[in-house]
Amino acid sequence: MDLFSASFDQHQVAPLAERMRPRTLDEYIGQSHILGPGKLLRRAIDADRVSSLILYGPPGTGKTSLAQVIAAKTTSSFIRINAVTSGVKDIRAIITQATDDLHLYGKRTLVFCDEVHRFNKGQQDALLPAVEDGTITFIGATTENPFFELNSALLSRSTLFRLELLSPPEIRLGLENALTDTERGLGQYKVEILPPAWEHWVNYANGDLRRALNALELAVLTTPLENGIRLISLAIAEESIQQRAIRFDKAGDNHYDIISAFIKSMRGSDPDAALYWLAVLLEAGEDPRFIMRRIIVHASEDVGLADPLAMLQAHAAANALEWLGLPEARIPMAQAVLAIATAPKSNSAVQSMDLALSYVKNYPTGEVPAHLKSSHYPDATKLGNGQGYLYPHSYPNHWVDQTYLPPHVQGQTFYNPSDMGKESDRSLKKPNNTKETEKTFKFQVNLP
Repeated sequence: MDLFSASFDQHQVAPLAERMRPRTLDEYIGQSHILGPGKLLRRAIDADRVSSLILYGPPGTGKTSLAQVIAAKTTSSFIRINAVTSGVKDIRAIITQATDDLHLYGKRTLVFCDEVHRFNKGQQDALLPAVEDGTITFIGATTENPFFELNSALLSRSTLFRLELLSPPEIRLGLENALTDTERGLGQYKVEILPPAWEHWVNYANGDLRRALNALELAVLTTPLENGIRLISLAIAEESIQQRAIRFDKAGDNHYDIISAFIKSMRGSDPDAALYWLAVLLEAGEDPRFIMRRIIVHASEDVGLADPLAMLQAHAAANALEWLGLPEARIPMAQAVLAIATAPKSNSAVQSMDLALSYVKNYPTGEVPAHLKSSHYPDATKLGNGQGYLYPHSYPNHWVDQTYLPPHVQGQTFYNPSDMGKESDRSLKKPNNTKETEKTFKFQVNLP
């Protein structure tokens, strides 16, 4: 301790969320699906037999806190490393020390790395031998999907636990604990929080206890006393956070989850849900062109021929976005989304195309029948190209019976129309007029 560090209490300088980190499993809030009585991880922690772990989940769900609880419980040496600043040399030094401790004193080493997805390949490879032979027990925490960010070798040697967003009652419990804790929390203040303020904070937290604790601390410390009490109203609660945070990470899982919900809401014919997720995407700052690309795709994939106008609506909205930009373009974008969500649905276009692609990939490509080949190049007719082609518009109903597929493909059906919307009105039955045309028409037209 030096002259300056003695002048203040380091513990009280730390933010409330840091001070209120749980010290034991009994103080830990949430994640009962992995830490409830009798659960595997709970039993392993209680028995001090934790194996290498990857803790994966959104921010503020208790990943680092859980690692610290494990550290407090274990008899192993606990080392915390930083994924950005700890290089391969540092990792090797830790492994050397851990090897000595294990062989000389029988003491295990537990290494914790927060934001482990920032580990590069070299750092991960340096860890592997020690993790594999049990020289160290490794705990990594990440907000990113570990199957995308970590190499398969490290994943295969670790047990993956997913942490979930905290529920509103769990957020409320965390705030109440902070208000009553006189040692680490705000228990020394006389605080009264009105019900609307509680509701606003719990809603604002969006499953992130750290965010709620930060708002609580700011509100309590900046609210003046009135009759010896700090009264927290809804207005103060709103002021402490300024705006409701939207959980959205363009580079992470949440980005794809929200896009998925948006797409599935349009496909599922729920206009309210589709508008909600569109609003989340726009408010979170997603690239509107990316949103429009998804709208155009699903106008064809999920509506298609059941309502061909949906595709026109989507393209019109994309054009409006280029001309208007946001915020005005939100209106035609919403119109296109509503057109898709409320339209009759058919996925015949995507199914038909996928069937055709699958067939082409799996079977030899047949030669174009002679009567379908182009006759509009020199000497083509000498080769028999186009001979025998029947021009459909020269026949009643603009149809004539002739083959358009190679011999080995004939009889294959790729397009199966649905009975939805406009598609059900399409007459796809071939008219039975072959004999009539043979009698009526005595010529044919050769066209490419």
